[in-house]
Formats: sequence, structure tokens, C-alpha cells
Amino acid sequence: MSQNLIETLIHLKADGVSVVIDTSANTPAVLYWGSAITNPGDIVQAQLEPTPHCDFDHPETIGIWRENARGFIGEPALVGSRVGRDFSHKFNLVRTEQHGNSVTFTSVDAAAELEVSAKFVLEPQGVLKVSQKVTNLGLTEFMVNALTAYLPVPDYTSEILDFHGRWMNERQPQTLPINVGTWVREGREGRSGHDYTIVQFAMPNGTTFERGEVWGLSLAWSGNNRHIVERTAIGRTFLGTGELLLPSEVVLSSGESYEAPEVVAFYSANGIDGVSDRAYRMFRSRAKHPTNVRPRPLTLNVWEAVYFDHNIEKLSALAEAAAEIGVERFVLDDGWFGARRNDHAGLGDWVVSKDVWPNGLSPIVDKVKSLGMEFGLWFEGEMVNPNSDLYRAHPEWILHAGDRVPPTNRNQLVLDLAHEGAYQHVFNQVNAILSEYDIAYIKWDHNRTLSEPAHFGQAAVRRQAQAIYRMFDELKAAHPGLEIESCASGGGRIDLGMIEHADRFWTSDNNDALERQSINRYTSIVIPPEMLGTHIGPVKAHSTGRTHTNTFRAVTALWGHAGLEWDLTEANAEERAFLKSWVDFYKEKRSMLHTGRVVRADQSEPNAWVHGVVSQDQSEGLYMLAQLRPSLYSRPANIRLAGLDPNADYLVRLIEPAGPAVAMQILPPKWYDGVRMSGDLLAKLGLRAPVLRPEQAMLIEAKRI
Repeated sequence: MSQNLIETLIHLKADGVSVVIDTSANTPAVLYWGSAITNPGDIVQAQLEPTPHCDFDHPETIGIWRENARGFIGEPALVGSRVGRDFSHKFNLVRTEQHGNSVTFTSVDAAAELEVSAKFVLEPQGVLKVSQKVTNLGLTEFMVNALTAYLPVPDYTSEILDFHGRWMNERQPQTLPINVGTWVREGREGRSGHDYTIVQFAMPNGTTFERGEVWGLSLAWSGNNRHIVERTAIGRTFLGTGELLLPSEVVLSSGESYEAPEVVAFYSANGIDGVSDRAYRMFRSRAKHPTNVRPRPLTLNVWEAVYFDHNIEKLSALAEAAAEIGVERFVLDDGWFGARRNDHAGLGDWVVSKDVWPNGLSPIVDKVKSLGMEFGLWFEGEMVNPNSDLYRAHPEWILHAGDRVPPTNRNQLVLDLAHEGAYQHVFNQVNAILSEYDIAYIKWDHNRTLSEPAHFGQAAVRRQAQAIYRMFDELKAAHPGLEIESCASGGGRIDLGMIEHADRFWTSDNNDALERQSINRYTSIVIPPEMLGTHIGPVKAHSTGRTHTNTFRAVTALWGHAGLEWDLTEANAEERAFLKSWVDFYKEKRSMLHTGRVVRADQSEPNAWVHGVVSQDQSEGLYMLAQLRPSLYSRPANIRLAGLDPNADYLVRLIEPAGPAVAMQILPPKWYDGVRMSGDLLAKLGLRAPVLRPEQAMLIEAKRI
């Protein structure tokens, strides 16, 4: 390998991952992204493309900008123009700056008067972050239509795995073959959305939770979005993602820049669980990560207990019942402000209702605090009801196009938070409430999509997302220690942009334990479980009408930031005793649950799932066997417990802190009372499964001997 070749190769390497970028053709080109390699120069000659007939006579290297001027037939990374001019670009590398595992490339198209930069950072956990920027060097305006980050994946990738959804049924997996063409997932809700994939994977056939290679891209952004899997006609495959820009949403004046949202790229040679491990370790390394501040408080939200019926006697009794079983945070939901007696009025008037709370919130705040719990409060500051004092005073403060008022959704319109008057109104009223009362936590909702999202006639989804980031950051700065839960009709705004500004996500408005098995499982692919609200709902689920056992509901809710959404004043003594046992167990195990490695062991039957958390030192593991539907066999397939030290022995036993699962068997398996097995055998052979009824769950503990 020549000296010049060495100087033009950038090799980023961390935690078993390599990224190799070549600049020898005067443009950065990602040659390799995958498992760690030692001699990156070896791949340069091997990756030079042949020249087929009926092609460019002297093909150039197609780099990260994918310019048509270099012979790329497809969508460039940068799409834009000056009212039809300068739509085609050829960026030449002018500067490379590398500091350890961070490298920034700056390129210029002198003719088009544009500068672009791309920054690649390989985090210590093997996660690649890509940031891109375009700057207008010319005197006339340049309109940006798209700035997308693309990364190559191997030719042998053959499947797409991403996630679709809707309200109360978020993050449902779908697998498709990778064919020639482009598979695009777009989100146009004005938020990431219930149908947002969070991460989009490409992988070869046979990749599972435990084994196989997988590549994935995620967008650190809470507005409109695009995720792309592309197999070109020449046979190369790319993953791409970026902000979906509406027409004229970004128009750069002379000297102005557009910085695209950061892209987060995951690679694992150890299946999908390997991606989760990298993501969790990266987020948990942040000083501000919730578990690095303190343990996640066991939370009670009162919404499904009282809805809009705010009665101090009822709420005080509910607080007493909560404190009795060990709840640590009590959250008062919608209905405390303005004319908000139902969902038709009051949004935007963030002042305590004198009709419901004639003495302010002090009676309930003081009651909750006297019982040793924190107090939390609900807001929906981005929305306004037409029937509100705010809208009557400032109808112009909504997102709208022309003279039209957009259609209402859940009786709401959307405040234009890019309008400084609207922004300051919301900030000042929320800040006043937080200043008057001892409020440790706010649940911030976002209950509708954005229609005609214009700010003074210009598309403004981007500005709206930036404004809510600013709002959360400024509220936290004004109230140190304040925690914010991001809710959007449940899971409509869970993404890697909001994760930097919020401390918790409400995973779904659906508290049905059977539905939550899937919703929790796939939402936690890249979001650490300690940031996902997982609550025990009422005995009869308000969302579906199903009735589940206490045990199934409690075991399902254990695997996240646990809590309750149940009218505990209606719980009998037996139910309160079971809840106290479950709460105590959560507190005992939450450190491991919120710091350990998640394993979703591949099972022989699709009707039963195993979900576990293993401590980082592999000294213990806790597993859930969830029987979702009846077994295919009279004696179900073995339960495999993955993730333990293969060279250590473990005492494995059934534990029932939330009561027993209901089984259909004369005798249980012999291991219930404890069996000694090696981590190797537990992963390969496992345990004989009990014959559980459908919609049942049980806990299995493994402790190193």
C-alpha cells in the first residue's frame, strides 16, 4: 500500500466496529461499515468497480454526496436549487479534520457556490453518528429540498426490518425483502408519529435477536422524517435517512446554513439484541441520563382512575392508597386548568381552574408531599382549543395557511411556537405553575397531527420541533431537577431527537397487557427500558375491554419505568397486597433492570416469548416467560435463557412476587423450586416449559453460584 493511499484512508474503529472512508478521488466515500478489520488498505483495490458496457467510459468514485456529475443515477444526498439553477452539483474535498474517532470533511462546488460538510463520529460503544450541513456561498437564495445521509450495506443483505403502527398499536414489526428499487417510510405528522419506525434495519436472511449481522439507521429528530432502503440497478444497497422538508421550508440566504438532524447508525454482529446493547450503553453513558441522576420512581398516573373528575376527596384517597403500596410519584393528569371539564375547552389557558381547585393546587400537592411522594402535573402546551381564552384573544397564533383555519383534531388546533408571542405565553404560564408549586415532574402531551403547518405562510414543521426542544430545555434550566415525560397520544413522539430533551416516554395509551407485550418489546429496540413508561392498568383494560390476571399485568409492566394507572381505591385488600409485593420487587430489582443487558432469546415457538435482563457482570438474570397464545404442543418447547456466563453455574428458580401464573398441568416442571445449571446449557438447552394458559406470564430468576 502506497504512502498516498495511507494518507487518503480514514479508519474509525471502536468496540468491534470499523468504518473506512476513502478520500483518494477528491470526495469522501464510505468503503466499509461493519465488524472490525485490521488492514483497511486491503479493501481499496478489491472494491474498485468494473466498467460494464453501456456505462460511463471513465467512471468516478461515487462518494457520500452521490452527485449526478460523478455518474450517480439516483437521488443525490443534497437536493436543491436556485429557482431551477444550480440543481446539479459536484463537490470537491477541500479540508479533512480528524480528532481521534471523529472526522469532518468539507467540500465545495465553486460553480454552484455551495459548501457541504459531513462529520462522522464513532462512539466508544461502536455507534456511528453522522452530521451534515450545507452553506450557501452565493448571493442569491438556495432552496434545500433534502439533505439525506446514506450509508452502504453489504450486497448480501436481503431483508428489511422496520416498524409501523397507529394510536394504541405502536411499533409493530414488518419484514420485507430487499429488491431493486427504493423502499421509503415517510412521516408527515409534524412529529415523529405513531407510525414512526425509530430505526430501520437491513440484514441477511436468518438474522434474529441473538445471532447474525444487522445494520440500522435512526434519525435524531422529532419532526417530519424519511427512512430509505435502496438497492440500485447496479446492485449496490444503501440505507438512508433524513428530515422530510416541506416545500420552501428551508431557503438559505447568502451565508446561511442548514444543518440536517443527526443520523445514528447501528451495526451488530450479534443480532438485534446487539444493537440494543450498543444503544443502551451509549445513552447510559450520558451524565444526564435519568438513571445516572437517581433511580426511576414508581409512578401512579391518575388518568384512567378519574379522567376529568378532579375531586380532592377522591384524589386524596387515591394518594393514600398509592403511598400505602409504595408509590413514589403521583401525577395529576388532564382537567386541572381553565375551562377544561372535558376535551372540548381550555387548552392554552394554563391557569388553575377556580371551579375545580378553588384553593389552587396546594391541597393536592401538600397531600401528596405529606405522604412522601413527588407531585407531577400534565400539560399539553403545543395545542389550543378554539374554546379557550387564548384562542379568543389570539386566533392568529395557530399554525395555518392563508386565511384558513385547519380542521380540528381531538377538538384542538396547533399553536405556532415559532411565533415568539405564542411561545412566551406557553413558557410563562407553565413556568408560573412550576414556580408556585413543588412539582418535580411534568407529563407533556401532543395529541394531534399538524395540519397546514405554516408560520406566516411558510412551512414550519422544522421550527415547531426546534421550539419544543427549546421549551423543554428552558423549563429545565429554570427548574433544576425537573423531569419531563414526552407523551403524544401515547407513543407518537418517541425518537432519538427527543431522547436528548425528555427523561421518559409514555410508550402507548394502550395499557392492555397483551398488546403491551409487543409494543414494549419493539419500542425498546433502541430506547433504554428505563425511559419507557410501563404501567399496570385497570383489571379491565379501558383500551380494549380485555380482562387479564393481576400477575400478567404486573409481570408485563415490570420491564421499563414501572408504574400504575388504576383506581387503587377500588382495589381490595388482596389486590393491594399483591401490588405491595410487586412494588417492593421492582424497587429491589430496578437497578439491574435499568442497567443490565436486555436479551430477547429466540424461542422454538412463536406463541411464547422470553424477555430477560442480565446484569453487566453476569452474576444474575431475570427472565419473563410470556405465553401469548396457546402452545402448539401439549408439552411446550423449552425455555432458553440467554446472556449468562457460559462458564458459570446458576441457581435457577421460579419467583412469584406478583402471584402465580395460571397453568393447565397436573404437575409443574421439576425446576420450579430450584435447579443448578451452567449458563452454557441454559442458553443452548434451557428449561422444560410449563403448560400455561394463554395471556399468562411468569418470572424466572438465575443467580450465579
